[in-house]
Amino acid sequence: MPKQNSITARERSRRALASVAAIAIIASGAIAGAVSFESPTPAFAQSAPAATAAPAQAGVRNQLPATFADVADKVKPAVVAVRVKIANVASDEDSLPTGDLSQLPPQLRELFRRFGQSRQPQVGMVLGSGFFISTDGYVVTNNHVVEQSGTVQVTTDDGRTLDAKVVGTDPKTDLALLKVTEGGNFPYVPLAKATPRVGDWVVAIGNPFGLGGTVTAGIVSARGRDIGESQYDDFLQIDAPINKGNSGGPTFNLNGEVVGVNTAIFSPSGGSIGLGFAIPADTVQSVVVQLEKDGKVTRGYLGIQIQPLSKELAEGLGLARDKGALVDNAEDGTPAADAGLKAGDVVTAVNGEPVSDARELSRRIAALQPGSKAELTYLRDGKQQTANVQLGAQSEEKTAQAATPPDHGSQLGLRLAPASSVPGVGDKGVVVIDVDPSGAAATKGIEVGD
Repeated sequence: MPKQNSITARERSRRALASVAAIAIIASGAIAGAVSFESPTPAFAQSAPAATAAPAQAGVRNQLPATFADVADKVKPAVVAVRVKIANVASDEDSLPTGDLSQLPPQLRELFRRFGQSRQPQVGMVLGSGFFISTDGYVVTNNHVVEQSGTVQVTTDDGRTLDAKVVGTDPKTDLALLKVTEGGNFPYVPLAKATPRVGDWVVAIGNPFGLGGTVTAGIVSARGRDIGESQYDDFLQIDAPINKGNSGGPTFNLNGEVVGVNTAIFSPSGGSIGLGFAIPADTVQSVVVQLEKDGKVTRGYLGIQIQPLSKELAEGLGLARDKGALVDNAEDGTPAADAGLKAGDVVTAVNGEPVSDARELSRRIAALQPGSKAELTYLRDGKQQTANVQLGAQSEEKTAQAATPPDHGSQLGLRLAPASSVPGVGDKGVVVIDVDPSGAAATKGIEVGD
């Protein structure tokens, strides 16, 4: 048998409370690598059965399941292991001297010559998980599983290994759509239409550490988690054990519907400690439809810089509560500016749906198609107004469709807002809207309102 390489994974350090831990991207690989995929045509959008989560879940929410075997038996045939073979460039440790070798002793010159001739490209393997969403072979997985170019294969629950291609990827949500190149009638699973509640049972299935179909169970621990991966973070937090190699694998409700795609864990060691994060099914649905159609995702562009609305800012603006997104700036020539939005406005709803904070506004706008119209409800001078905006298209350069601007005061332990956003202060300078009691600013006597 070929010798298997040890499994590695990309990890990103994050600070949490008083301890240091890591957000680990849970695809595993023998050597860091890459893959290339093509674009499919999702029959999944038409063929997936309608979700029945709401009525069916009601009967099981208040009882402890005696076993998860029925759910596992129902969905395991649709879950696959994703393997990406990659040719790696030699690491810095393996690099040979370049240029004139004449100054080296003869023995070393001969050694480098022979080694250079015999050295072969290293082949690595990235291991992840995925699942069929249509009978004709469309597979959902994570972008970070297939983000580097290489050869992609999926292994089904019954042991078949099939070639696949990348249809499209969306790095901002860490999703990718694959298509098995071999025709067939594949078992598939539907995406849930109902969002699970905190406390609902879930079952995760995937390919941890390359071991193949593994079933774990737990509950939804939280919703709407922001782990700092992108401005569109809106993860389900689950405590069903997931590990490296589970990336791209599904998390199911007790009806066998996919409620999330496992993508990261929070861990000081890289192993499961019960803090896993999954991309919600509604995000998956909206992304894969576009990936199947265009191979990429286009997002609505509003053209404003926004910031969180703190309690102090809300009081300064004469607002009854700190719900909404404060407009920091409406860029000239953008849809927002054309619709009359300006600094100091507080956006409270999009198309009649309340907006709780700046991050939610960012996600709402991004979920809308370029060219579509959106009705924004906002407060100006304490009065509610509406604006009809025709959204533009977000390009790679346009990352501020509704993005919170960087807070340069964070290094000092404070948060700042433009003076123009607070009535009665004036147009010049900035206003302190929050102070970290343990930060440098607090030790110098700076207070909220300065």
